Amino acid sequence: MSNKMWGGRFSERPDEIMEDINVSIDVDRHLYAQDIAASKAHAAMLAAQGIITASDAKNIGKGLDTILSEITKGAFEFKRALEDIHMNVESRLGELIGPAAGRLHTARSRNDQVATDFRLYVRDTIDDIDAALAAYQHALASRALDHAGTVMPGFTHLQTAQPVTFGHHLLAYVEMAGRDRGRFADARKRLNESPLGAAALAGTSFPIDRHATAEALGFERPMANSLDAVSDRDFVLETLSAASICAVHLSRFAEEIVIWTSPLVGLIKLSDKFTTGSSIMPQKRNPDAAELVRAKTGRVIGALNALLIVMKGLPLAYQKDMQEDKQGAMEAFAALSLAIRAMTGMALDLVPDEARMKAAAGEGYATATDLADWLVRTLKMPFREAHHVTGRIVALASKQGVALHELPLSAMQQVEPKITADVLGVLSVESSVKSRTSFGGTAPKNVASQAKGWLKRLEKQRK
Repeated sequence: MSNKMWGGRFSERPDEIMEDINVSIDVDRHLYAQDIAASKAHAAMLAAQGIITASDAKNIGKGLDTILSEITKGAFEFKRALEDIHMNVESRLGELIGPAAGRLHTARSRNDQVATDFRLYVRDTIDDIDAALAAYQHALASRALDHAGTVMPGFTHLQTAQPVTFGHHLLAYVEMAGRDRGRFADARKRLNESPLGAAALAGTSFPIDRHATAEALGFERPMANSLDAVSDRDFVLETLSAASICAVHLSRFAEEIVIWTSPLVGLIKLSDKFTTGSSIMPQKRNPDAAELVRAKTGRVIGALNALLIVMKGLPLAYQKDMQEDKQGAMEAFAALSLAIRAMTGMALDLVPDEARMKAAAGEGYATATDLADWLVRTLKMPFREAHHVTGRIVALASKQGVALHELPLSAMQQVEPKITADVLGVLSVESSVKSRTSFGGTAPKNVASQAKGWLKRLEKQRK
């Protein structure tokens, strides 16, 4: 028996295995809202161009609205035998309005349909991710303002380097998220062209108005080349690339949360809201939310790699391989959205141990650079010489088992006789962070100003 969707060319039904490998409705059913919106725009354009009657277009529009309502309410039956969302919608439309439903597919193909639907879907996804990232930034910036002066150790090589403030550290992730939002915005701008009307690959002989459908769907313009319109998925790749970088940023902060909540480090605590226990060890408090954010990064990066591999060898135009463009991407975007929300929750939930942070900031001779800078400023010593002198003083403090600011002045003067008591004013962690007033530095007044600036900017974006 012929498949009614294929028409008269085929006289036998496909093999069961062929149906299984060919079907995509389990994935592309998530495009239902975009598919119906594009179909409504297409029908309205066909009527405006005199290609179908206004009466048919009206009935098609009403039928599509009914289908949208049925799907939204969970009353729609998705049929695997109809393969994809396009055929499921068209088949149901035929049941609702009769033969007029067959006119909807005039001057289009499933090739330009799916490209249009997926662009709309990715565009909607970018908007949702941008809103989530804005909320994440707001959470971080508000906590940064609260802790503009909370001293903590700054690290390089995961070793204590120089004192910074907790607020300054949080603002670093605000900046990263800002660039992430910029990458998504760039991807959105480039994807915002309409493939609809490109048909299978060569355009159509019908007098369609592609500018009208593009405008109706919120696109900037129709895509200029029909082959390109149906055959590329760079808009998904670019968005997945932005998503991968964003996921890496989230994972880095998640890793720090895992480290900092360890009793061995103890810089912060998370409440019961974002931790779990152990089935056997009653004392445990595990930062599972942060660990899962780390893990979901692999899912996002994996989706990017998978689609790159799918696309790398495809000649123009559409190939069935491209049916594999959706599942991984959709799962990746969902994983990223969940990770952003989880990190936002943890940013608001975490409580720093300020005393432990301050104590840790002074460990490892973290103010050694401040001593070297003092030698340069006050004694006019070349920095390389100051670096050497400071190293000898740090070695002396280490040998005596004391912190740098606890080393007697007389001991420092054994290394450099010109050192005066004024040096003691720069060796505390508080003095260190207050002195870092250069633009972008960790001085508390800088941090407070930056945090307020971000909060003001984010509030303005909300309006």
